[in-house]
Amino acid sequence: MNRFLLWIGLLLTCLLGAGAFYAWHKAIPYEEVVDRGPSPEARANPYLAAEHFLRQQGLTVTHANSLEPLAALPPKGNSLLLLGERSNMTPGQVSQLLAWAKSGGHLLVVAEALWDEEAGSSGDLLLDRLNIHQALSEAFDEPASPRKKKAPDLTKLYVDNETAPAYFNFDTDFNLTDPKHLAQFSANSAKSSHLMQLDFGDGRVTVVTDSDLWKNPSIGQYDNAWLLWYLNQGTDVTLLFHTDVDSLLTLLMRYFPQALVALVALIALGLWQAGVHQGPITAPAPKARRQLQEHLQASADFLLRRGGQGALLRALQQDIQRAARRRHPGFEHLETAEQWQVLERLTHQPSHVISQALGPLGEKRLNSADFSRQVACLQTLRNAL
Repeated sequence: MNRFLLWIGLLLTCLLGAGAFYAWHKAIPYEEVVDRGPSPEARANPYLAAEHFLRQQGLTVTHANSLEPLAALPPKGNSLLLLGERSNMTPGQVSQLLAWAKSGGHLLVVAEALWDEEAGSSGDLLLDRLNIHQALSEAFDEPASPRKKKAPDLTKLYVDNETAPAYFNFDTDFNLTDPKHLAQFSANSAKSSHLMQLDFGDGRVTVVTDSDLWKNPSIGQYDNAWLLWYLNQGTDVTLLFHTDVDSLLTLLMRYFPQALVALVALIALGLWQAGVHQGPITAPAPKARRQLQEHLQASADFLLRRGGQGALLRALQQDIQRAARRRHPGFEHLETAEQWQVLERLTHQPSHVISQALGPLGEKRLNSADFSRQVACLQTLRNAL
């Protein structure tokens, strides 16, 4: 019995060994690359690749989150790149920046607001002080023909002693103008200007329409990286893209907490005193005032009379194109049929709705029902994105 079990065990061992040898002989090793997405450092710093590139060119690169380091930053031999939102910047901070540039520094800023002809300003304090205006490009790009892929509208820059221009993919929806002809040179696409540089005292200031071409996904495309080096060559670079400018309330709470408490107490006493009635209650004001819906209706009628149906419909189409570019990188380089397939997938809308919304606009004026139907179709797509 023991010998029988021994033979059975030996047979099973041989079978297992033969199976393992066969599997090892037939197995084919392979490598699999698992894309885990950007690193936490890259997600926290959209210009991380740009920093690495500039350091490879021998430039010293640092980044800051506020304007406080500017006080200790010598102007000569330094470049300050303002790549973040700066709507809270005060007139004093704007004067400080311009004085720094005038003393020999290089200041690069992104135009944030559109020029308002009626108001005579854009609301961007820094851009207005430089006398550079930003507007929307005159012609909105119509959808390309399905049979012919439209080439991207790249921005060109001609450099001395070079026969061929350098190419960059700035956002062509915006255009810079120089009404006082102060710019020393500019970089232009087919119908718009996207970069202007002007001498400013002993230094210089560069204005661009956007800085997306230097972010991690785009820095390696075309000559984008070269342009960043070319504008800052020979200087130490400081990138400022998280402009957490403290508000007035934050500054008061930090430096004058006692005064702020006294002000709150004074306001509370004033409200308490005002709340003590010494006579009959005043009758409430009549409610015969315009409602919000009436203001919106009047604004819409004004825009319709001023720009016509085409301007309103093109603006909605432009919003859809921008939202699609954010949801699907490279959307603008696709053919029209492919763009509509991407929109059908992103919005879950049928193809006939997308073709009706984004098709070329006719010159004939639409009646009220057709115009309302077209606007509703465009708004449905935009809201779905």
